[in-house]
Amino acid sequence: MAAPLLNRVPTMFAIPRSERGFSLIELMMVVAVAGTLMAVSVPMLLDLSESSKLNTATREIERELQTARLKAVSTNRLLRVRLNCPAAGYFRTVEVLGTAADASSNRCLLTAYPFPAADTDLATRPNHDGPVRTLVNGAEVTTAVIEFRPDGSAAEVISDVAQNIDTPVSITVTRRDQTRTVNINGAGRVQLQ
Repeated sequence: MAAPLLNRVPTMFAIPRSERGFSLIELMMVVAVAGTLMAVSVPMLLDLSESSKLNTATREIERELQTARLKAVSTNRLLRVRLNCPAAGYFRTVEVLGTAADASSNRCLLTAYPFPAADTDLATRPNHDGPVRTLVNGAEVTTAVIEFRPDGSAAEVISDVAQNIDTPVSITVTRRDQTRTVNINGAGRVQLQ
């Protein structure tokens, strides 16, 4: 009697035992190609990561400058962005008081000038100091003080004197061996380079 049709396997679909799976040589070749691709791509990924961290730090500085400019216009007050204040890697936006306190070394200290302001009386100053921020990812920035005026224009503060900006001021952000630049012109325009 003939075997039922379900139990029969057509001979054209039968795979000989010697041709099943991968040989050891084929497997080793695939592993070698994959290893080579990974060895080539890892340095590229690390460079991309470093570049991303530098871009993040540069954008932080650019945003602080943009925010200070907008706040100076909206509050009708002189504001200064102080970089590397109170120490390297920190920055803060402070309100210009028009007193000797503007040049004092403790102007960026939260103990002397807290954020938010200790009082809510708009007649007393400073009311528009920002928090002390830390530059992320171990980046470094050149020391500078940029003043934004109520009309949106900018000045560079040198030796505690605000000087008009004739050629754009460049602020350099550095992380390891890479740098990016933020430029500020006299009209107050902040631009990443």
